[in-house]
Amino acid sequence: MKYKIEKNTVQETLILPLYSRKLCSELYPSIYHDETSVRLISQIDYNFSEAEKNSRSLMQRFGALEVAMRQNDLAWEVRDYLKGHPKAAVVNLGCGLDSTGRACDNGSCKIYNLDFPDVITARNELLPAGEREKNIPCNLNDTAWFGEIDASGGAVFFASGVFYYFLTGQVKALVQGMASAFPDGVLVFDAANRTAVRMIAKTWLKSAQIKDVGAYFAVSDAPQEIGAWDSRLRVSSRGYMLGYTDLKDPSVSGFFRLLAKVGDGMMKMQIVKINF
Repeated sequence: MKYKIEKNTVQETLILPLYSRKLCSELYPSIYHDETSVRLISQIDYNFSEAEKNSRSLMQRFGALEVAMRQNDLAWEVRDYLKGHPKAAVVNLGCGLDSTGRACDNGSCKIYNLDFPDVITARNELLPAGEREKNIPCNLNDTAWFGEIDASGGAVFFASGVFYYFLTGQVKALVQGMASAFPDGVLVFDAANRTAVRMIAKTWLKSAQIKDVGAYFAVSDAPQEIGAWDSRLRVSSRGYMLGYTDLKDPSVSGFFRLLAKVGDGMMKMQIVKINF
């Protein structure tokens, strides 16, 4: 029996990123492949007709490429941390139905997936926790979840497409709290500058409580701007479209490579890495 997801619910927010990962796998199989997303789409009772229609557009296909690169970059950073901390906690912040933690599993790390309770309810049905894995319902801004994480072997936290929806003050408070709770841990996430966030905001700002998009988290020079929050933070960043690969794959057009260059350059689309 398929798992039903209703329109206009918190669970519906799972659909777009999930469908994008499926589309990535179909359009750019040599760059990115997520068997889990393909399988889950077939197990969900939802009207995907609008997503299927939009998938034909040029910008939607570039958006799928963005998703592919972001997921690959974050997974690269997680695996890199695990090389030196094989028994670390791997923590997916705002996990949705993403399986990056499992994709990075080295056989000895501990995997934690965190999201709102309604999302975790769906995840428990569609992606029940496996060995050394735990699904935790929570609000990321309520740091009570810190106590759920066994960081005795180190901890690497990652957030994909999450902090665009946080106020700058919320991201700062969370990062400072994590620096205190998880010394020697690492947080990696995607971010962009104010221009890019304004473009993202067009789809959700009307329903937001804060009318000033300037209140939402955006960053241009991560080492300088985030590094100034706290002396304990060691901050670096790389472009997330071209910072980890040259995208010289036959499945990627020259036009998309140009857009990727614009994204990393003008929009400051980046993977931010914070060492605590």
